[in-house]
Amino acid sequence: MTRSALTRLTLTDFRSYGRAELPLDGRPVFLIGPNGAGKTNLLEAVSLLTPGRGLRGASLAEVGRRMPGETQGRAWAVAAIIELDGEPVRLGTGTETAGAARRTVRLEGEPVPPGRLADHQRQVWLTPAQDRLFLEGAGDRRRFFDRLVFAAEPAHAAHASAYEKSQRERMRLLTDGPADPDWLSALEARLAEAGALMAAARARTLSALQSEIDERGDRPFPQARLSLTGAWEQMALEGVETPEIEARLAQALAGARERDAAAGRALTGPHRGDLAVIHAEKDRPAAECSTGEQKALILNLVLGQAARLSRAESGPNPILLLDEVAAHLDRRRRAALFDEITALKLQAFLTGTDEHLFEDLKGRAQGVHVDGSSLAILDTE
Repeated sequence: MTRSALTRLTLTDFRSYGRAELPLDGRPVFLIGPNGAGKTNLLEAVSLLTPGRGLRGASLAEVGRRMPGETQGRAWAVAAIIELDGEPVRLGTGTETAGAARRTVRLEGEPVPPGRLADHQRQVWLTPAQDRLFLEGAGDRRRFFDRLVFAAEPAHAAHASAYEKSQRERMRLLTDGPADPDWLSALEARLAEAGALMAAARARTLSALQSEIDERGDRPFPQARLSLTGAWEQMALEGVETPEIEARLAQALAGARERDAAAGRALTGPHRGDLAVIHAEKDRPAAECSTGEQKALILNLVLGQAARLSRAESGPNPILLLDEVAAHLDRRRRAALFDEITALKLQAFLTGTDEHLFEDLKGRAQGVHVDGSSLAILDTE
């Protein structure tokens, strides 16, 4: 496994930060400060060192700093030094002009595709927006689970993107015309290929994550039984080979053209599945559990995936981003969380409003006080 650690972070015109630099030593980091001080903005900046739109899913224009009177966000940049097995690598991302539709990614000063970011570090995160994961629609759970899949298999994001693009084009033909059969068959072939790969990757991640969670019975977090409800993921879990799933999906799409055209949306495919979570001890769906139990279940999923990736033979070890998680845990679970982070040698970024939340982490982590988007390293030894 490649050991990856973020050792310097520099922000320019990013959210509330005009200019900020944060030197890091590879240990966990806790960020403390009042609400609105810029703690989550810092986590978002770190999250943009991966492909995609970061932990908030924001547009590029949203993250540029905007002063009173300015109508759009400024061009912004996030630069970092990441040590890979002790060797420093310079990464950067941002926009070159205000309102740019695409961001630039640079590796050692040279432009590269955003997908190259996944070669240098992987991330798993948990934010307050995910607190209602089990109460929201299936789409939120798919996106949450796909992030876990992506952390293990970076190619999953490209397959999902190809699937979504082909699906949009197919629906445009079905609803607006001309519904040329040959053109539709070509799009459905692309859809089936990408969809089968997505289903297979989800099934692999689910099986591996369930095994990891089953071995975590000594932690003070509730155990979960996981399942994927989508027909295509079920096939993959049952051992159906990916080419066979692809062939069946292409056939199903071809047979559903008239129905999909009438509905105005595709009614079959891996975009329809859901992640189901059962509280194992209570044998109860997560949606029926208390708020505290739901948060602990989600945290255990994230920790399980981080633990699994930390032992993976290929790829860099993960960085863990936990926004306002510590405040929702009792002292025993907080201590268990901190112990696991340090035992796995994870670089984790945690936020909170009160320094006492991180008492059990002091001496094992860097503390940073955030106030008005200024950063000050705390003496935590």
